[in-house]
Formats: sequence, C-alpha cells, structure tokens
Amino acid sequence: MTQSSEREAVEPAMVALRRHLLSTSEVYFSSLPGARSQTGWAGNGEGRVAVTTDEDGSVVFTESGRFHPAVAPDAPAVSFRNVFRWRFLADRVSLAHERRGAEAAVRLFDLAPEDTANTWASCHDHLCGDDRYRARLVLGPLGFDLRWTIEGPRKDEHLHYRYRRAASAGVR
Repeated sequence: MTQSSEREAVEPAMVALRRHLLSTSEVYFSSLPGARSQTGWAGNGEGRVAVTTDEDGSVVFTESGRFHPAVAPDAPAVSFRNVFRWRFLADRVSLAHERRGAEAAVRLFDLAPEDTANTWASCHDHLCGDDRYRARLVLGPLGFDLRWTIEGPRKDEHLHYRYRRAASAGVR
C-alpha cells in the first residue's frame, strides 16, 4: 500500500475517533490488579469529562470524579483528577497523561486503527522506565471503551475506562 492510500484508509478512522472524543462527557472505570501487582490499586470510579481542543488539534480530557477503593468498600470515596491529551498524528493517535501539567506530560502509548474504523490498538508496547504500557480502544454507539495494561517489576495493572456521552447517562 502506498503512503497516500495508507493515509486515505486511516482518515475515516481518525474522523470517527475524533467525533467520539469530542462528544465525551462521562467516564466510568475499573482497576483490577493482577497477581504480580504490588500496588493493590483496585476499585471503580466515575466522573465528568471536560473536553477542550488545543491549537495543534489535540483533544484534552480533564476528568474529575470519585474513586471507590475495593479494599475498603465502606470507606468514603476518594476524589480524583486526571488530564489526558489525545494528539492526532499522520497515522495514529498518541495518548499522554498531563496530571502535573503539559510540561510534565507522561506519554502512555500510541494507538492505530486495526481492521475497522471502530477498533484501535497499541502500535507497540510503550516502555516507561521498567513498565510496559499497551491498550485497545473500541468505538461504540454510546461512546468508547479503552482497556489498558501496565506491566513491570511492581506492576500488573488492568484498567477499563468507559467513556460515554451525556445522552447515555445510566448506561455504562
């Protein structure tokens, strides 16, 4: 496939993903540590997503909400805030975590469309120190799901984010 035909094949997928990102207003997520995890970070969260765009065309999610730790189900929920930047490149989308600001962004992984415009997967495992990040994103009628894993000497984390539009309230 030529570079031009590759770009033509990716463009519809990019348009569909961008449309889903821009319509997002809610997030639901679960965290499940694997057998090798030393973090023990398990539980469920929900929150709101404020979506903005930047001059470079990237989409920024500012998420805030409540996390319910599984280890203490009767304990009060913990507040959380995250900032994720979705940067559109020629043939993929790069996701970075900007909780401590854009100047301290942590690149998580790059995603590229798979066989259909609805499924995206890590281009390759991303290494951050000794930790390996990878993900899979699936677009759906109510929003999109992003499942990612982090594996390393102390980590064996499995995260499932469900991003939804406001019209889908109550549907996770």
